[in-house]
Amino acid sequence: MRYAGLALAFVSSCCFAFSGPMAKYLIEAGLAPVEAVWTRMAGAGVLLLAVLVVFRPRALRIPRARLPFFALYAVMAVAGVQALYFVAITRLPVGVALLLEFMAPVMVVAWVRFIRKVRLARAAYVGAVTAVVGLGIVVEAWQGLRLDALGLLLGLLAGACCAGYFLMNDSFGDDVDPLGLIAWGMAGAALVLIPFARPWNIPWDAFTLTTAPEGGLRLPVLGAYLWMVLIATVVAYILGVNAVRRLSAAVGATVASLEVIGGAIVAWALVGETLGVFQIVGGLLVLSGALLAQTATSGAPPAVVEEPGPEPVVAPG
Repeated sequence: MRYAGLALAFVSSCCFAFSGPMAKYLIEAGLAPVEAVWTRMAGAGVLLLAVLVVFRPRALRIPRARLPFFALYAVMAVAGVQALYFVAITRLPVGVALLLEFMAPVMVVAWVRFIRKVRLARAAYVGAVTAVVGLGIVVEAWQGLRLDALGLLLGLLAGACCAGYFLMNDSFGDDVDPLGLIAWGMAGAALVLIPFARPWNIPWDAFTLTTAPEGGLRLPVLGAYLWMVLIATVVAYILGVNAVRRLSAAVGATVASLEVIGGAIVAWALVGETLGVFQIVGGLLVLSGALLAQTATSGAPPAVVEEPGPEPVVAPG
């Protein structure tokens, strides 16, 4: 179970790594960033809903008591992460905004420890902090830092929503089908983002073009879009949700930090972005943090909640 979860988390982060580079082809063709995000969510949501209607309709059933959970998942765990990040980068350097979003592992560890009151293995704490430090080096957060208060707040909110994604994936029971949750989450996120993306103004003819970001490979925009929807969204989310279910929110969030490293490698291969010394050093730190976090799922006896109660609650793993 543990190794299967780690493998799923690793492959999921690799799939997510394609989202940024593939989106660059859409943006190069004339779409605004929020328009690229909307087409991604809408395409993935429609595809998953259509497949489930045909092959697994029971997965789309939402228990009435779970309606608020599904709505919160769509708004916070999917739309919130995407929208808040893209608004944050209008007020902060991209590297700083990315670092704030990937504060999620630390937020998840803090939530599990102080709100759920579950004692995690020390490796989970050390791994989360190490990964965040590594991310800061990867994005060179000290370059061009502008302390815009609203931008910092939006970036932290994006990180909180990202943490919510992992915590919610770790908390739902057997009455919720993961595939149905992802499908409705994508569709709901696309609905929430309509006022911001204004899909009626999207230059749809851009999908017939073939573009190449400066220094990158030349690809059909439609091909880049389909890869982003199928691999970087549908497959990535399905694997990610199942990984957290097998590990824990804290470990899953830290391993997911590898997405930044994978994104840098994909960007180097496809769009011509080079890796510098800081990216390599920071990447090694992120990898070290992820490896430390995975040891939190080792065979040691699970820790229990410290506060009294009728039955002890064991740490997930």
